[in-house]
This record gives sequence, C-alpha cells and structure tokens, in this order.
Amino acid sequence: MKTTFLFITALIMLFASSACQESEVFIPSTSDQIHYMGRIAHTDSLSSFYWSGTSAQINFEGTGVKAILNDENGKNYYNVIIDRDSVIVLRTKSGKKTYTLAENLTPGKHSIKLFKRTEYDQGGTAFYGFQLKNGAKILPPDPISDKKIEFYGNSITCGYAVEDYEGKDRPDSIYTNNYLSYAAITARHYDAEYHCISKSGIGIMVSWFPYIMPDIYDQLIPLNEESKWDFSQFTPDVVVIHLLQNDSRLVNMPDHTSFKKYFGSQKPSEEFIINAYKDFVSKLRGKYPNAQIICTMGGMDATREDSPWPGYVEEAVKNFNDSKIFTYFMPYNNINGHPGVEEQQNMAEGLIQFIDENISW
Repeated sequence: MKTTFLFITALIMLFASSACQESEVFIPSTSDQIHYMGRIAHTDSLSSFYWSGTSAQINFEGTGVKAILNDENGKNYYNVIIDRDSVIVLRTKSGKKTYTLAENLTPGKHSIKLFKRTEYDQGGTAFYGFQLKNGAKILPPDPISDKKIEFYGNSITCGYAVEDYEGKDRPDSIYTNNYLSYAAITARHYDAEYHCISKSGIGIMVSWFPYIMPDIYDQLIPLNEESKWDFSQFTPDVVVIHLLQNDSRLVNMPDHTSFKKYFGSQKPSEEFIINAYKDFVSKLRGKYPNAQIICTMGGMDATREDSPWPGYVEEAVKNFNDSKIFTYFMPYNNINGHPGVEEQQNMAEGLIQFIDENISW
C-alpha cells in the first residue's frame, strides 16, 4: 500500500510539472530567436535598453506573451506592437516585474515587438526575456534586412512631445514617442535595421546640460565613459545627422552655464561652428568609411528663412570633397514647439524622397 501511494504521488508531481512546462515557455534574452535593433547592452543573463528606439521582437505560435523587465526608475514607456499593426502602450514600474504584453490572441502565428519610446534620461530597462503560454512555441525570426540606417540627433529625432496633441510641448515622457519620429518612420519605410543615437537638448558644440554629442556618440550605455560601443557590430548604409538646433539657441545665451563651459565669454565664430560640425562628421566618417552620410536640419527654427545655420552645414560638407556626404534641409514648420505627428510624418516623407533620389542601398 505504501509503495502504491508513493508511486501515485510521484505520478501526480510528474503530471503537474509537465503541465506547468506546457503552459509557460521562457525565451531568455540570449536566445537567437529574438530580433534586436539598436544599441543594446547584452550580458549572459539579460539585455539592457537605454537608447530611444531600441527593440526586441519574436515570432511565435500561441495566444499570449509576457516580458520580464527590471526598470530602473519606472518612468519608461514602450510600444507593444502586435502582428506589426496593433500598438499598445506599456509603462514600466521600477523593479523586476512580469508584464503581460498580449493575451487571448487567436490561435496561430503572431509577432510581438517591444519598442522603447522614451529617452535614456528616464533610466535603463533590463530585459530578461519573453514568456509564452498555453503550449506556445517560438518561431524563427524574420530575416535581417540588408538595409541599415543610423541617426544622430536631438529632441526632434527622439520624438519629444510628438504626441502632445494640445501643442503645449510638455516634458512628461508619455508624450515622447520615438516610434512616431521622422527617423523611425523612415527606417520602417525601407524595412531597414534601425539605430538611433539621440538626446533632447543635445548639441555638437554646446547643450542644455554639461555634455555634447561628441562625448556620447560612441557609448553603449549613455553617460558611462567606460562603456564603449563596438562600431563593427553595426555598419549602416546610411547615416543621418540631425543636429545644431540646440547650438543655434545657446550660442546667443552668454549667461547660460553651458555657454560659459564651452565658450567662456566669447560667442563662437562662424569658422569655429563650421569646424566643430566638420570634426563631428569626421568622427563618423572614420567609423564608417563607406557609409552615405546625410547632414540635415529642420523641423524647428534653425532652418527658418533667415537662419545662417544651414549655410554652416553646407560649408562644412563642402570642405570634405566627399561624394558620399550630402546636405538636405527639412522645411521650417513654423509651429510653436516641437514637431507633432503630422510634422514628423512630413519630415519623414521629405527625407524618404531625398534618399530615393540620391542614395543607393
């Protein structure tokens, strides 16, 4: 009798374990079935998202999926993109938690992408993996695109306040959405692998804070000087530089602490501005000898009709005598504040037209 009891107990435990395994399938962050985009810090147990537009996607067969995340501050927002068309907004909470991304899907094949809307100043998010349920199974990822595009930019490229439909330019991160920026729209148009190195308020010579794009452009983890990005991991066909909007404001603010830090008491000359821009483009040309580089501005008042700043860019580019470095200027939107959804879409359409007419992938 005792032997029979032990045998039955063992069977119950075996069936319970089997049922649990069938109901949940864990896909760790290290799985090669996950398609990542962007500069992402990978370790043996997790992957960390910092930069705007970083993403992780899987294809699977099942009815639901969760993600295990550990957010630093609980201030990040992610787009959860189901089957490439349905978008749900996820706000993280601080600490390690499991989030339901989708449930009660129709049985069959699905895809899900976790896309970081917000900027790195909202803190990093550690991603441990996806969790599938209801006997689901992972499917092979989509083929990696043969097109690659990388952006270096400021708030316009981040998609700052793009969804502030009241036009108040509010700083709450719920209104920022890199997915609706001209940069992400352009990348999706070409089905290109997408990297976005951007920060609201940043400049090439001076920023609204005490560091500039040349300080962080080569970092894997932003503001961590010891964390360097390996440029051999991603070689873009096209690099888009959209900067100088913040410089154009701050060079006229001699009382600002950043002005004093970078210029002392003397406003930079035109030659200084041109050389600073040229130096940054040279850094990227050194990293990507064969890339086609588009130097652009636009969307705010740095490209208004009487602005000298597009001319500075043109002069810097002319000094290269490089047929693969282009200038293209987006129109001044003449709106109060940052570009909204419509303006970002228009900017993307203009950039796409320029690429179609001038760039070979």
